[in-house]
Amino acid sequence: MESALPKWISVTALLFAALFAGRSAAAQEMPTEVRPGAFIAVGATYSDYQIDYGQNKLGGPAVYVDLHLTTHYGMEGEARWLIYNQAENVHATTWLVGPRATFDPRMLHGLTPYVKLLVGDAHFNFPYNYATGEYFVLAPGAGVDLPIGHRLSIRLIDVEYQSWPQFSYGTLHPYGASVGLSYRILPRY
Repeated sequence: MESALPKWISVTALLFAALFAGRSAAAQEMPTEVRPGAFIAVGATYSDYQIDYGQNKLGGPAVYVDLHLTTHYGMEGEARWLIYNQAENVHATTWLVGPRATFDPRMLHGLTPYVKLLVGDAHFNFPYNYATGEYFVLAPGAGVDLPIGHRLSIRLIDVEYQSWPQFSYGTLHPYGASVGLSYRILPRY
Protein backbone atom coordinates (compact mmCIF):
# COMPACT_ATOMS: atom_id res chain seq x y z
CA MET A 1 0.00 0.00 0.00
CA GLU A 2 1.43 3.37 -1.02
CA SER A 3 1.92 5.96 1.70
CA ALA A 4 -0.52 8.89 1.73
CA LEU A 5 2.37 11.32 2.21
CA PRO A 6 4.82 12.02 -0.59
CA LYS A 7 8.32 10.70 0.06
CA TRP A 8 9.85 14.18 0.36
CA ILE A 9 7.52 15.02 3.27
CA SER A 10 8.58 11.82 5.06
CA VAL A 11 12.24 12.67 4.43
CA THR A 12 11.67 16.20 5.78
CA ALA A 13 10.05 14.77 8.92
CA LEU A 14 13.03 12.46 9.43
CA LEU A 15 15.44 15.39 8.93
CA PHE A 16 13.46 17.41 11.47
CA ALA A 17 13.64 14.52 13.98
CA ALA A 18 17.38 14.12 13.42
CA LEU A 19 18.01 17.86 13.90
CA PHE A 20 15.95 17.91 17.09
CA ALA A 21 17.56 14.75 18.49
CA GLY A 22 21.04 15.99 17.65
CA ARG A 23 20.68 19.21 19.60
CA SER A 24 21.93 19.46 23.16
CA ALA A 25 19.39 18.56 25.83
CA ALA A 26 20.63 21.45 27.97
CA ALA A 27 19.22 24.50 26.21
CA GLN A 28 21.00 27.79 26.62
CA GLU A 29 19.31 31.14 26.44
CA MET A 30 19.75 32.86 23.10
CA PRO A 31 21.74 36.10 23.27
CA THR A 32 19.52 39.18 23.09
CA GLU A 33 21.03 40.32 19.79
CA VAL A 34 19.93 37.14 17.93
CA ARG A 35 16.45 36.78 19.38
CA PRO A 36 13.78 37.37 16.76
CA GLY A 37 12.01 40.69 17.15
CA ALA A 38 10.30 42.94 14.63
CA PHE A 39 11.53 42.09 11.11
CA ILE A 40 10.53 41.37 7.52
CA ALA A 41 11.58 38.19 5.72
CA VAL A 42 10.91 37.03 2.16
CA GLY A 43 11.02 33.40 1.11
CA ALA A 44 10.31 30.79 -1.53
CA THR A 45 9.06 27.24 -1.17
CA TYR A 46 8.09 24.21 -3.19
CA SER A 47 4.62 22.85 -2.38
CA ASP A 48 2.98 19.46 -2.87
CA TYR A 49 -0.85 19.47 -2.56
CA GLN A 50 -3.80 17.14 -2.83
CA ILE A 51 -6.31 19.58 -4.32
CA ASP A 52 -9.44 17.51 -3.49
CA TYR A 53 -10.74 17.68 -7.06
CA GLY A 54 -10.66 14.14 -8.39
CA GLN A 55 -7.37 12.42 -7.59
CA ASN A 56 -5.25 15.42 -8.56
CA LYS A 57 -1.99 15.94 -6.71
CA LEU A 58 -0.29 19.13 -7.81
CA GLY A 59 3.03 20.72 -6.99
CA GLY A 60 4.50 24.12 -7.58
CA PRO A 61 6.43 27.12 -6.34
CA ALA A 62 5.29 29.64 -3.75
CA VAL A 63 6.63 32.92 -2.43
CA TYR A 64 5.88 34.44 0.94
CA VAL A 65 6.53 37.51 3.08
CA ASP A 66 6.62 37.36 6.87
CA LEU A 67 6.11 40.66 8.68
CA HIS A 68 6.99 40.13 12.34
CA LEU A 69 5.49 43.03 14.27
CA THR A 70 6.73 41.72 17.65
CA THR A 71 8.74 38.73 18.78
CA HIS A 72 5.71 36.43 18.66
CA TYR A 73 3.05 38.05 16.45
CA GLY A 74 2.92 39.18 12.87
CA MET A 75 1.43 38.67 9.43
CA GLU A 76 2.16 36.34 6.54
CA GLY A 77 1.29 36.74 2.89
CA GLU A 78 1.82 34.02 0.31
CA ALA A 79 1.21 33.30 -3.36
CA ARG A 80 1.24 29.68 -4.58
CA TRP A 81 1.13 28.30 -8.13
CA LEU A 82 0.13 24.61 -8.23
CA ILE A 83 1.07 23.98 -11.85
CA TYR A 84 3.13 20.76 -11.92
CA ASN A 85 1.68 17.26 -12.49
CA GLN A 86 -1.42 18.64 -14.21
CA ALA A 87 -4.01 16.25 -15.60
CA GLU A 88 -6.39 17.70 -18.23
CA ASN A 89 -4.88 21.17 -17.50
CA VAL A 90 -6.36 21.32 -13.96
CA HIS A 91 -4.32 23.75 -11.85
CA ALA A 92 -4.81 26.27 -9.04
CA THR A 93 -3.27 29.49 -7.79
CA THR A 94 -3.83 31.07 -4.35
CA TRP A 95 -3.08 34.49 -2.86
CA LEU A 96 -3.46 34.47 0.93
CA VAL A 97 -2.70 36.75 3.89
CA GLY A 98 -3.34 36.62 7.62
CA PRO A 99 -2.05 36.61 11.19
CA ARG A 100 0.80 34.42 12.33
CA ALA A 101 2.00 33.52 15.85
CA THR A 102 5.56 32.33 16.42
CA PHE A 103 6.58 30.33 19.45
CA ASP A 104 9.75 30.94 21.44
CA PRO A 105 12.71 29.32 19.63
CA ARG A 106 14.21 28.38 22.99
CA MET A 107 11.39 25.84 23.43
CA LEU A 108 12.85 23.62 20.70
CA HIS A 109 16.56 24.46 20.85
CA GLY A 110 16.53 27.08 18.10
CA LEU A 111 13.73 25.70 15.93
CA THR A 112 10.94 28.23 15.44
CA PRO A 113 7.43 26.71 15.29
CA TYR A 114 4.50 28.86 14.17
CA VAL A 115 0.78 28.77 13.47
CA LYS A 116 -1.13 30.90 10.97
CA LEU A 117 -4.65 31.59 9.74
CA LEU A 118 -4.68 32.89 6.18
CA VAL A 119 -7.58 34.07 4.00
CA GLY A 120 -7.68 35.14 0.42
CA ASP A 121 -8.45 34.28 -3.17
CA ALA A 122 -7.98 31.20 -5.34
CA HIS A 123 -8.05 30.82 -9.10
CA PHE A 124 -9.02 27.36 -10.35
CA ASN A 125 -8.72 26.08 -13.92
CA PHE A 126 -11.21 23.30 -14.74
CA PRO A 127 -10.39 20.31 -17.00
CA TYR A 128 -9.57 21.01 -20.64
CA ASN A 129 -9.85 24.78 -20.02
CA TYR A 130 -13.66 24.52 -20.07
CA ALA A 131 -13.97 27.12 -17.31
CA THR A 132 -12.13 29.02 -14.60
CA GLY A 133 -13.31 30.22 -11.23
CA GLU A 134 -12.33 32.63 -8.46
CA TYR A 135 -13.03 31.46 -4.90
CA PHE A 136 -12.68 32.61 -1.29
CA VAL A 137 -10.11 30.57 0.68
CA LEU A 138 -9.66 30.01 4.44
CA ALA A 139 -6.36 28.28 5.27
CA PRO A 140 -5.19 27.42 8.80
CA GLY A 141 -1.62 26.17 8.90
CA ALA A 142 1.49 25.54 10.94
CA GLY A 143 5.17 24.96 10.40
CA VAL A 144 8.72 25.01 11.67
CA ASP A 145 11.57 27.30 10.58
CA LEU A 146 15.25 26.73 11.36
CA PRO A 147 17.22 30.01 11.55
CA ILE A 148 20.72 29.87 10.08
CA GLY A 149 22.53 32.97 11.27
CA HIS A 150 20.93 36.42 11.35
CA ARG A 151 19.41 36.46 7.85
CA LEU A 152 18.64 32.97 6.53
CA SER A 153 16.05 30.44 7.69
CA ILE A 154 15.14 27.04 6.32
CA ARG A 155 11.41 26.35 6.24
CA LEU A 156 11.60 22.71 7.32
CA ILE A 157 7.88 22.15 6.89
CA ASP A 158 4.78 24.27 6.37
CA VAL A 159 1.38 22.56 6.25
CA GLU A 160 -2.01 24.00 5.32
CA TYR A 161 -5.55 22.66 5.24
CA GLN A 162 -7.56 24.96 3.00
CA SER A 163 -11.32 25.39 2.75
CA TRP A 164 -12.94 26.80 -0.40
CA PRO A 165 -16.57 27.07 0.82
CA GLN A 166 -17.95 28.65 -2.37
CA PHE A 167 -16.43 26.20 -4.87
CA SER A 168 -18.74 25.45 -7.82
CA TYR A 169 -19.39 21.79 -6.90
CA GLY A 170 -19.42 21.99 -3.10
CA THR A 171 -16.75 22.91 -0.58
CA LEU A 172 -13.22 22.02 -1.67
CA HIS A 173 -10.55 21.07 0.93
CA PRO A 174 -7.06 21.16 -0.59
CA TYR A 175 -4.23 20.29 1.79
CA GLY A 176 -0.50 20.08 1.44
CA ALA A 177 2.99 20.81 2.64
CA SER A 178 5.87 23.04 1.59
CA VAL A 179 9.60 23.33 2.22
CA GLY A 180 11.83 26.30 1.42
CA LEU A 181 14.19 29.08 2.40
CA SER A 182 13.73 32.68 3.59
CA TYR A 183 15.93 35.77 3.82
CA ARG A 184 15.49 38.53 6.39
CA ILE A 185 15.59 41.89 4.60
CA LEU A 186 14.85 44.22 7.54
CA PRO A 187 16.24 45.20 9.95
CA ARG A 188 19.78 45.21 8.65
CA TYR A 189 22.52 44.19 11.09
